[in-house]
Amino acid sequence: MAANTTNLINFVFDIANKLRGPYLPAQYRKVMLPMTVLRRLDCILAPGKEALLKEYDKLQAKGLEGKALHKALARKASKDRKHPLYNISPYTFEKLLADPDNIASNLVSYIHGFSKPAREIFEAFEFESEIEKLDKANRLYLIIQEFTRPEVNLHPAQVSNHDMGYVFEELVRKFNEQANQEAGDHFTPREVIQLMAHLIYTGDEELYTPGIARTIYDPTAGTGGMLSVSEEYITEQNPQAHLELFGQEYNGESWAICRSDLLIKDEPIDNIAFGDTLGDGVTEDGHPDKTFHYMLANPPFGVEWKPQEKFVKKEHKQLGFHGRFGPGLPRINDGATLFLLHMLSKMKPAPEQGGEGSKIAVVFNGSPLFNGEPGPSESNIRRWIIENDWLDAIIALPDQLFYNTGIYTYIWLVSNRKPAHRKGKVQLIDGTRHYQKMQKSLGNKRNKLGDQHIEELTRLYGDFKDSATCKVGLNGKREKRICSKIFDNRDFGYLKVIVERPLRLNFQSSAERIQRLWEEKAFLNLATSKKRKNQAEHDREVQEGEATQQRIIALLKKLRNTLYQDRTEFEDVLNAAFKRADEKLPAPIKKAILNALSERDPEAAICVNSKGDIEPDSELRDTEIVPLPADITLPLPMGYDKDADNSELLPLVHDHCEDYLAREVLPFVDDAWIDHSKTKVGYEIPINRHFYVYEPPRALAEIESEIQGLEKDILAMLKKVTT
Repeated sequence: MAANTTNLINFVFDIANKLRGPYLPAQYRKVMLPMTVLRRLDCILAPGKEALLKEYDKLQAKGLEGKALHKALARKASKDRKHPLYNISPYTFEKLLADPDNIASNLVSYIHGFSKPAREIFEAFEFESEIEKLDKANRLYLIIQEFTRPEVNLHPAQVSNHDMGYVFEELVRKFNEQANQEAGDHFTPREVIQLMAHLIYTGDEELYTPGIARTIYDPTAGTGGMLSVSEEYITEQNPQAHLELFGQEYNGESWAICRSDLLIKDEPIDNIAFGDTLGDGVTEDGHPDKTFHYMLANPPFGVEWKPQEKFVKKEHKQLGFHGRFGPGLPRINDGATLFLLHMLSKMKPAPEQGGEGSKIAVVFNGSPLFNGEPGPSESNIRRWIIENDWLDAIIALPDQLFYNTGIYTYIWLVSNRKPAHRKGKVQLIDGTRHYQKMQKSLGNKRNKLGDQHIEELTRLYGDFKDSATCKVGLNGKREKRICSKIFDNRDFGYLKVIVERPLRLNFQSSAERIQRLWEEKAFLNLATSKKRKNQAEHDREVQEGEATQQRIIALLKKLRNTLYQDRTEFEDVLNAAFKRADEKLPAPIKKAILNALSERDPEAAICVNSKGDIEPDSELRDTEIVPLPADITLPLPMGYDKDADNSELLPLVHDHCEDYLAREVLPFVDDAWIDHSKTKVGYEIPINRHFYVYEPPRALAEIESEIQGLEKDILAMLKKVTT
């Protein structure tokens, strides 16, 4: 960030401190953000103000009014612009100060004098209510006076659009910090956006063809940083490119700042929709049925999507894969992957389908890499992306890179137009050590990406080499480490296999086990009645049930206190005893008795059901994660529903799973088997595991010597204290 930009940010923040009293620090943004936008527009329009007012008077004299007047005025006042920007009020910041008694009403009139697109920006800020509050608190004149000082010359000739982006982003960051804003709304540092731009546009040579037209979209646009950086990156290398920027933002302030930036650059602002991209029942996708060439986003992660839950679940259920959320939905406490599904729905048809295809760059935390059980969760979202061969690369970034979180983050590159050499493959890049320490921390941001880091990570991606190395900082020195690995798509898939072991029980009619019968629901229900209207009938049924309970207890006590290790043998004894006593033994009661009188016994005979099948022991049930067979073809023949039928998949993986069982399980438990009907498919991306390098612990003698040295130092310091 340039020194003059930093000075400007500090100066504006100093002005904000003059609001203390009528405003709490967390409320400064309500004034400072719209005032900064207003001052920039004022600086832009001031040179042509007098000529504009003369033209306005001429048009009025000709009898023009209403829409016709503004249409003619826009044509005259904005002859070098495609999108009108003007102000027909007689005021500038300097003229507002000339009439302090009416400064509030004049400022409102000034804002109303803007052309409609600019006026809507201040409506989004809801600034008029703040004007009244500022005036009553005797702060309005002071704030306008401060903004009129030469140090706050915000004309593009003095502060470029690029630098102004930094100014707004840093102001928003500081105000968010003061307001303790939602931790999941992570403001994206500019160098991270620059890296995303370098990555997503690498390899797209046609992008630099003069006159080429491309669309860029950010569904979580914020103040428009990703759109602006993308535009700058492309136009620097291809000034003749025709770029259309699209976005959506649900925060009114950010939406207004983003639109003001586009308006000043004379770009269409209606492409920045307002509202909840996922849909909350009030607002929804602002660009339905549109597709885009490039998409970039940093969606909020670690944030509940309960406000959107009803709307999203309805679309998922009713539209399935014809909507945005076909593969499944993430956990309710983190909706980040919903935005990726949304972007996938806006990809242009792939080249194989006669289209141009799309590329996506999105920032996530670690959760989307591995969270979610096999089925309609994050796992199915990963499966859908990978089996469609859309996942191109994932780049692990350093920690402490974002302003309000110190966690590790990851850039996902997703595309339906991979070049031939990347098809069927996924590249993982370890960029966790590509950073430099900042001289001064900004919130939680203590690290930053330098130009050399962006260039090296971009080179790793572009080279697409397995086991490519870099020299990175480790333990205070530079060491060579593998920073790029290439995998087949199937390497991230796995089979969740249920391994069963036989149920083995012994039985004994001991006093202790008989007492357990009172814990069995079916046995307790014997002494209950559903009759409520006739109390006598109710009491009679209860008494009869209690008598039955006592007869059963007495009958069990008469059985020999023998330990049976075969359920069939014990059942014969039990049946015979009840028959001799002429006592009925309904199936629920028999089951309750067997449950109460049994205990697990590894030496007992295996229990089998009426069909002769071995019964599994639920307490010994285990889960094994089995990698997909190396020769299996994707996509797998299995649906995405919760209880998806795996009958077509099983012939392809049955022997593979049995081989795994024989190799990894049976040597330790020789009676285990796989219940193939319960086999499920999952996908995860354990990027950290793939780049883990084992470092042996230091020798004990070295550690002991270090401890002894510390002890001597401590004793020496204590001696100084006591003498």
